Amino acid sequence: MKVLLCPLNDPGYLYPALAVGRELRRRAHAVHVLAAPQAAPVVAAAGLAVSAAGDDTALSVAHWTVRGPEQHAVVARAVRLLRPDVLVTSVLCHGALVAAEAAGLPVVVLGLTAHLWPYRGGAGPVDAHGRAWRLAETLKHYGEVREAAGLAPRHDRFPDTALLGTAFLLRGHPLLEAADAELPPAVRHVGPCWWEPEPPAVEPLPDSRPLAYVHLGRTFGGTSLWPRLNAAFTSGTHRAVVELGRSGAPDADRDADLVVGRRPWMGPLVERADLVLTNATSAPVLAALLHGKPLLVAPNGSEQQVLAAGCLRAGVARMLPEPGASAVDLRAAVEETARDAELRACAEELGGLLADGKSETRAADAVESAAR
Repeated sequence: MKVLLCPLNDPGYLYPALAVGRELRRRAHAVHVLAAPQAAPVVAAAGLAVSAAGDDTALSVAHWTVRGPEQHAVVARAVRLLRPDVLVTSVLCHGALVAAEAAGLPVVVLGLTAHLWPYRGGAGPVDAHGRAWRLAETLKHYGEVREAAGLAPRHDRFPDTALLGTAFLLRGHPLLEAADAELPPAVRHVGPCWWEPEPPAVEPLPDSRPLAYVHLGRTFGGTSLWPRLNAAFTSGTHRAVVELGRSGAPDADRDADLVVGRRPWMGPLVERADLVLTNATSAPVLAALLHGKPLLVAPNGSEQQVLAAGCLRAGVARMLPEPGASAVDLRAAVEETARDAELRACAEELGGLLADGKSETRAADAVESAAR
Protein backbone atom coordinates (compact mmCIF):
# COMPACT_ATOMS: atom_id res chain seq x y z
CA MET A 1 0.00 0.00 0.00
CA LYS A 2 1.22 3.51 -0.82
CA VAL A 3 0.40 6.17 1.77
CA LEU A 4 0.69 9.93 1.32
CA LEU A 5 0.92 11.85 4.57
CA CYS A 6 -0.11 15.46 3.93
CA PRO A 7 -0.37 16.99 7.40
CA LEU A 8 -0.08 20.60 8.34
CA ASN A 9 3.65 21.11 8.82
CA ASP A 10 3.54 22.74 12.26
CA PRO A 11 4.92 20.44 15.01
CA GLY A 12 1.59 19.89 16.76
CA TYR A 13 0.15 18.48 13.54
CA LEU A 14 3.26 17.10 11.82
CA TYR A 15 4.65 15.03 14.70
CA PRO A 16 1.59 12.80 15.27
CA ALA A 17 1.36 12.19 11.52
CA LEU A 18 5.00 11.10 11.53
CA ALA A 19 4.27 8.71 14.42
CA VAL A 20 1.56 7.07 12.32
CA GLY A 21 3.77 7.09 9.23
CA ARG A 22 6.58 5.33 11.08
CA GLU A 23 4.19 2.56 12.15
CA LEU A 24 2.89 2.19 8.60
CA ARG A 25 6.45 1.99 7.29
CA ARG A 26 7.21 -0.68 9.92
CA ARG A 27 4.36 -2.65 8.37
CA ALA A 28 6.17 -2.45 5.02
CA HIS A 29 3.91 0.16 3.43
CA ALA A 30 5.43 2.84 1.21
CA VAL A 31 5.05 6.15 3.05
CA HIS A 32 5.69 9.61 1.61
CA VAL A 33 5.31 12.85 3.55
CA LEU A 34 4.36 16.10 1.86
CA ALA A 35 6.69 18.59 3.52
CA ALA A 36 7.73 22.19 2.95
CA PRO A 37 11.44 23.06 3.24
CA GLN A 38 11.23 23.97 6.93
CA ALA A 39 9.64 20.63 7.84
CA ALA A 40 11.72 18.40 5.53
CA PRO A 41 14.63 17.86 7.99
CA VAL A 42 12.20 16.72 10.70
CA VAL A 43 10.59 14.25 8.29
CA ALA A 44 14.01 12.92 7.36
CA ALA A 45 14.90 12.58 11.06
CA ALA A 46 11.79 10.43 11.46
CA GLY A 47 13.12 8.16 8.74
CA LEU A 48 10.38 8.87 6.20
CA ALA A 49 10.55 9.89 2.54
CA VAL A 50 9.99 13.57 1.75
CA SER A 51 7.76 14.75 -1.06
CA ALA A 52 8.56 18.42 -1.64
CA ALA A 53 5.64 20.80 -1.06
CA GLY A 54 7.18 24.07 -2.23
CA ASP A 55 6.85 27.09 0.05
CA ASP A 56 6.27 26.91 3.80
CA THR A 57 2.89 28.66 3.99
CA ALA A 58 0.44 26.39 2.14
CA LEU A 59 0.75 23.69 4.81
CA SER A 60 1.00 26.07 7.78
CA VAL A 61 -1.85 26.17 10.28
CA ALA A 62 -1.34 29.93 10.57
CA HIS A 63 -2.67 30.27 7.01
CA TRP A 64 -5.37 27.58 6.94
CA THR A 65 -8.18 30.09 6.43
CA VAL A 66 -6.57 31.85 3.44
CA ARG A 67 -4.27 29.37 1.67
CA GLY A 68 -6.74 26.54 1.17
CA PRO A 69 -6.74 26.68 -2.67
CA GLU A 70 -2.91 26.71 -2.77
CA GLN A 71 -2.92 23.86 -0.27
CA HIS A 72 -5.27 21.90 -2.51
CA ALA A 73 -3.02 22.50 -5.51
CA VAL A 74 0.05 21.23 -3.62
CA VAL A 75 -1.71 18.06 -2.44
CA ALA A 76 -3.37 17.39 -5.80
CA ARG A 77 0.01 17.62 -7.52
CA ALA A 78 1.50 15.11 -5.07
CA VAL A 79 -1.45 12.77 -5.66
CA ARG A 80 -0.86 12.90 -9.42
CA LEU A 81 2.87 12.21 -9.02
CA LEU A 82 2.77 9.51 -6.33
CA ARG A 83 -0.60 7.83 -7.03
CA PRO A 84 -1.22 6.87 -3.38
CA ASP A 85 -3.87 4.43 -2.20
CA VAL A 86 -4.83 6.57 0.81
CA LEU A 87 -4.16 10.04 2.24
CA VAL A 88 -3.52 10.88 5.88
CA THR A 89 -3.98 14.53 6.79
CA SER A 90 -4.66 16.93 9.66
CA VAL A 91 -7.83 18.57 10.87
CA LEU A 92 -8.08 22.00 9.16
CA CYS A 93 -6.07 20.77 6.15
CA HIS A 94 -9.00 21.26 3.79
CA GLY A 95 -6.90 21.15 0.64
CA ALA A 96 -6.13 17.50 1.34
CA LEU A 97 -9.81 16.66 1.93
CA VAL A 98 -10.78 18.24 -1.38
CA ALA A 99 -7.88 16.61 -3.26
CA ALA A 100 -8.86 13.21 -1.88
CA GLU A 101 -12.50 13.69 -2.91
CA ALA A 102 -11.55 14.84 -6.40
CA ALA A 103 -9.25 11.83 -6.86
CA GLY A 104 -11.69 9.34 -5.33
CA LEU A 105 -9.25 8.43 -2.54
CA PRO A 106 -9.97 7.51 1.07
CA VAL A 107 -8.62 10.04 3.57
CA VAL A 108 -7.90 9.59 7.26
CA VAL A 109 -7.92 12.78 9.34
CA LEU A 110 -5.79 13.16 12.46
CA GLY A 111 -7.72 15.36 14.83
CA LEU A 112 -6.71 17.12 18.01
CA THR A 113 -7.15 15.79 21.54
CA ALA A 114 -10.87 16.50 22.00
CA HIS A 115 -13.78 16.76 19.58
CA LEU A 116 -14.25 20.41 18.62
CA TRP A 117 -17.57 20.32 16.78
CA PRO A 118 -21.11 19.46 17.95
CA TYR A 119 -21.80 16.00 19.28
CA ARG A 120 -24.51 13.92 17.64
CA GLY A 121 -26.62 13.94 20.80
CA GLY A 122 -26.53 14.48 24.55
CA ALA A 123 -23.82 16.69 26.03
CA GLY A 124 -26.36 19.06 27.56
CA PRO A 125 -28.65 21.78 26.14
CA VAL A 126 -26.13 24.62 26.21
CA ASP A 127 -23.28 24.94 23.69
CA ALA A 128 -20.88 26.31 26.27
CA HIS A 129 -17.77 26.28 24.09
CA GLY A 130 -18.96 27.48 20.69
CA ARG A 131 -19.01 24.09 18.97
CA ALA A 132 -21.74 25.06 16.50
CA TRP A 133 -20.09 28.39 15.69
CA ARG A 134 -16.71 26.70 15.26
CA LEU A 135 -18.19 24.14 12.86
CA ALA A 136 -19.94 26.83 10.81
CA GLU A 137 -16.71 28.83 10.46
CA THR A 138 -14.73 25.72 9.51
CA LEU A 139 -17.31 24.69 6.90
CA LYS A 140 -17.20 28.20 5.41
CA HIS A 141 -13.46 27.90 4.73
CA TYR A 142 -13.78 24.31 3.56
CA GLY A 143 -16.53 25.35 1.14
CA GLU A 144 -14.30 28.04 -0.33
CA VAL A 145 -11.63 25.44 -1.12
CA ARG A 146 -14.19 23.11 -2.75
CA GLU A 147 -15.59 25.95 -4.82
CA ALA A 148 -12.13 27.00 -5.99
CA ALA A 149 -11.47 23.37 -7.00
CA GLY A 150 -14.66 23.30 -9.09
CA LEU A 151 -16.42 20.54 -7.15
CA ALA A 152 -20.21 20.35 -7.10
CA PRO A 153 -21.99 21.18 -3.83
CA ARG A 154 -22.37 18.37 -1.29
CA HIS A 155 -25.66 17.36 0.28
CA ASP A 156 -24.73 15.52 3.46
CA ARG A 157 -27.22 14.56 6.15
CA PHE A 158 -24.91 16.02 8.80
CA PRO A 159 -22.95 19.21 8.03
CA ASP A 160 -19.68 17.90 9.51
CA THR A 161 -19.56 14.76 7.35
CA ALA A 162 -17.26 16.26 4.74
CA LEU A 163 -14.72 17.32 7.38
CA LEU A 164 -14.45 13.85 8.95
CA GLY A 165 -13.05 12.03 5.94
CA THR A 166 -13.18 8.24 5.79
CA ALA A 167 -12.07 8.10 9.43
CA PHE A 168 -11.42 10.87 11.94
CA LEU A 169 -8.96 10.02 14.72
CA LEU A 170 -8.95 11.91 18.03
CA ARG A 171 -5.71 11.83 19.97
CA GLY A 172 -7.23 12.05 23.44
CA HIS A 173 -9.41 9.76 25.54
CA PRO A 174 -13.21 9.56 26.06
CA LEU A 175 -12.67 10.88 29.61
CA LEU A 176 -11.85 14.26 28.05
CA GLU A 177 -15.25 14.44 26.31
CA ALA A 178 -18.56 15.42 27.88
CA ALA A 179 -19.99 12.53 29.88
CA ASP A 180 -23.06 12.00 27.66
CA ALA A 181 -21.39 12.83 24.36
CA GLU A 182 -22.26 10.87 21.22
CA LEU A 183 -19.52 11.15 18.63
CA PRO A 184 -20.19 10.86 14.88
CA PRO A 185 -19.69 7.29 13.61
CA ALA A 186 -16.53 8.21 11.67
CA VAL A 187 -14.86 9.59 14.81
CA ARG A 188 -12.87 7.39 17.18
CA HIS A 189 -10.28 7.89 19.90
CA VAL A 190 -6.88 6.37 19.15
CA GLY A 191 -4.62 8.24 21.58
CA PRO A 192 -1.66 10.62 21.38
CA CYS A 193 0.36 9.25 18.42
CA TRP A 194 3.34 10.78 20.21
CA TRP A 195 6.64 11.46 18.47
CA GLU A 196 9.11 14.32 18.58
CA PRO A 197 12.74 14.79 17.53
CA GLU A 198 15.43 13.73 19.93
CA PRO A 199 16.87 16.74 21.79
CA PRO A 200 20.58 17.28 21.15
CA ALA A 201 21.33 17.25 24.91
CA VAL A 202 19.72 17.78 28.28
CA GLU A 203 19.02 21.50 28.56
CA PRO A 204 21.11 23.05 31.37
CA LEU A 205 19.21 25.21 33.85
CA PRO A 206 20.69 27.86 36.13
CA ASP A 207 19.94 26.05 39.41
CA SER A 208 18.14 23.07 40.89
CA ARG A 209 14.92 24.79 41.94
CA PRO A 210 11.62 23.00 41.21
CA LEU A 211 10.57 23.40 37.60
CA ALA A 212 7.33 24.31 35.86
CA TYR A 213 6.98 23.77 32.12
CA VAL A 214 4.98 26.53 30.40
CA HIS A 215 3.69 26.24 26.84
CA LEU A 216 2.11 29.30 25.26
CA GLY A 217 -0.62 29.08 22.64
CA ARG A 218 -2.12 31.81 20.49
CA THR A 219 -4.24 34.41 22.25
CA PHE A 220 -7.00 34.65 19.56
CA GLY A 221 -7.77 38.15 20.81
CA GLY A 222 -7.84 36.96 24.43
CA THR A 223 -5.43 37.81 27.21
CA SER A 224 -1.70 37.27 27.16
CA LEU A 225 -0.26 35.01 29.83
CA TRP A 226 2.85 37.16 30.28
CA PRO A 227 1.63 39.43 33.12
CA ARG A 228 0.50 36.39 35.10
CA LEU A 229 3.67 34.44 34.31
CA ASN A 230 5.84 37.32 35.49
CA ALA A 231 3.90 37.54 38.75
CA ALA A 232 3.68 33.79 39.35
CA PHE A 233 7.39 33.18 38.84
CA THR A 234 8.89 36.15 40.66
CA SER A 235 10.03 35.36 44.22
CA GLY A 236 8.20 32.03 44.10
CA THR A 237 9.22 28.43 44.69
CA HIS A 238 9.44 27.43 41.01
CA ARG A 239 11.43 28.43 37.98
CA ALA A 240 9.59 28.15 34.64
CA VAL A 241 10.85 27.03 31.26
CA VAL A 242 8.60 28.79 28.75
CA GLU A 243 8.02 27.41 25.26
CA LEU A 244 6.85 30.17 22.94
CA GLY A 245 5.35 27.81 20.38
CA ARG A 246 3.39 29.84 17.82
CA SER A 247 2.84 32.74 20.22
CA GLY A 248 4.31 36.19 19.73
CA ALA A 249 7.44 37.79 21.09
CA PRO A 250 8.29 37.15 24.76
CA ASP A 251 7.52 39.75 27.40
CA ALA A 252 9.36 38.40 30.44
CA ASP A 253 10.28 40.72 33.29
CA ARG A 254 13.97 40.93 34.08
CA ASP A 255 13.41 39.69 37.63
CA ALA A 256 11.08 36.81 36.75
CA ASP A 257 12.46 33.26 37.00
CA LEU A 258 11.70 32.42 33.38
CA VAL A 259 13.84 30.61 30.78
CA VAL A 260 12.28 31.44 27.42
CA GLY A 261 12.79 29.91 23.99
CA ARG A 262 11.48 27.91 21.04
CA ARG A 263 12.36 24.24 20.91
CA PRO A 264 11.30 21.41 18.57
CA TRP A 265 10.70 19.07 21.57
CA MET A 266 9.21 19.20 25.04
CA GLY A 267 9.28 15.69 26.52
CA PRO A 268 12.53 15.89 28.51
CA LEU A 269 11.53 19.20 30.11
CA VAL A 270 8.04 17.98 30.97
CA GLU A 271 9.60 14.92 32.57
CA ARG A 272 11.70 17.18 34.84
CA ALA A 273 8.81 19.51 35.70
CA ASP A 274 6.41 19.41 38.66
CA LEU A 275 3.52 20.76 36.56
CA VAL A 276 2.60 22.02 33.10
CA LEU A 277 1.05 25.48 32.67
CA THR A 278 -0.58 25.95 29.29
CA ASN A 279 -3.30 27.71 27.33
CA ALA A 280 -4.56 24.11 26.76
CA THR A 281 -3.49 23.07 23.30
CA SER A 282 -3.10 19.42 22.40
CA ALA A 283 0.67 18.90 22.47
CA PRO A 284 1.43 20.23 25.99
CA VAL A 285 -1.70 18.64 27.46
CA LEU A 286 -0.82 15.24 26.01
CA ALA A 287 2.82 15.62 27.08
CA ALA A 288 1.74 16.43 30.63
CA LEU A 289 -0.61 13.45 30.82
CA LEU A 290 1.87 11.00 29.29
CA HIS A 291 4.36 12.06 31.97
CA GLY A 292 1.76 12.08 34.76
CA LYS A 293 2.03 15.82 35.44
CA PRO A 294 -0.82 17.99 36.74
CA LEU A 295 -1.99 20.87 34.57
CA LEU A 296 -2.67 24.53 35.21
CA VAL A 297 -4.75 25.85 32.30
CA ALA A 298 -5.61 29.33 30.99
CA PRO A 299 -7.63 28.95 27.77
CA ASN A 300 -8.34 31.60 25.17
CA GLY A 301 -9.84 30.53 21.81
CA SER A 302 -9.95 27.65 19.32
CA GLU A 303 -9.48 24.20 20.90
CA GLN A 304 -8.21 25.71 24.15
CA GLN A 305 -11.63 26.21 25.74
CA VAL A 306 -12.86 22.72 24.81
CA LEU A 307 -9.71 20.93 25.94
CA ALA A 308 -9.34 22.93 29.15
CA ALA A 309 -12.94 22.05 30.07
CA GLY A 310 -12.19 18.39 29.37
CA CYS A 311 -9.11 18.46 31.59
CA LEU A 312 -11.06 20.07 34.42
CA ARG A 313 -13.83 17.46 34.13
CA ALA A 314 -11.26 14.66 34.16
CA GLY A 315 -9.69 16.02 37.35
CA VAL A 316 -6.23 16.50 35.84
CA ALA A 317 -6.14 20.32 35.85
CA ARG A 318 -6.80 23.49 37.79
CA MET A 319 -7.67 26.84 36.25
CA LEU A 320 -5.05 29.58 36.46
CA PRO A 321 -6.44 32.63 38.29
CA GLU A 322 -7.94 35.26 35.99
CA PRO A 323 -6.06 38.37 34.76
CA GLY A 324 -5.78 40.87 37.57
CA ALA A 325 -5.23 38.21 40.22
CA SER A 326 -2.60 39.06 42.83
CA ALA A 327 0.93 37.75 42.63
CA VAL A 328 0.27 35.89 45.89
CA ASP A 329 -2.68 34.04 44.35
CA LEU A 330 -0.78 33.25 41.17
CA ARG A 331 2.23 31.88 43.04
CA ALA A 332 -0.13 29.87 45.24
CA ALA A 333 -1.81 28.36 42.16
CA VAL A 334 1.56 27.10 40.90
CA GLU A 335 2.62 25.72 44.27
CA GLU A 336 -0.73 24.11 45.08
CA THR A 337 -1.01 22.48 41.65
CA ALA A 338 2.50 21.08 41.99
CA ARG A 339 1.80 19.42 45.33
CA ASP A 340 -1.83 18.34 44.75
CA ALA A 341 -1.60 14.56 45.16
CA GLU A 342 -5.12 13.89 43.88
CA LEU A 343 -4.55 15.96 40.74
CA ARG A 344 -1.28 14.14 40.08
CA ALA A 345 -2.90 10.73 40.64
CA CYS A 346 -5.64 11.52 38.12
CA ALA A 347 -3.03 12.74 35.60
CA GLU A 348 -1.01 9.55 36.08
CA GLU A 349 -4.11 7.40 35.66
CA LEU A 350 -5.29 9.13 32.50
CA GLY A 351 -1.74 9.23 31.16
CA GLY A 352 -1.47 5.49 31.73
CA LEU A 353 -4.67 4.90 29.76
CA LEU A 354 -3.30 6.98 26.90
CA ALA A 355 0.06 5.21 26.91
CA ASP A 356 -1.51 1.75 27.08
CA GLY A 357 -3.74 2.44 24.10
CA LYS A 358 -1.04 1.71 21.49
CA SER A 359 -2.17 4.77 19.56
CA GLU A 360 0.11 4.42 16.53
CA THR A 361 -1.05 0.82 16.11
CA ARG A 362 -4.72 1.83 16.26
CA ALA A 363 -4.16 4.75 13.91
CA ALA A 364 -2.29 2.57 11.40
CA ASP A 365 -5.09 0.00 11.61
CA ALA A 366 -7.54 2.76 10.70
CA VAL A 367 -5.45 3.79 7.70
CA GLU A 368 -5.24 0.21 6.46
CA SER A 369 -9.00 -0.25 6.91
CA ALA A 370 -9.74 2.97 5.03
CA ALA A 371 -7.65 1.84 2.08
CA ARG A 372 -9.40 -1.51 1.69
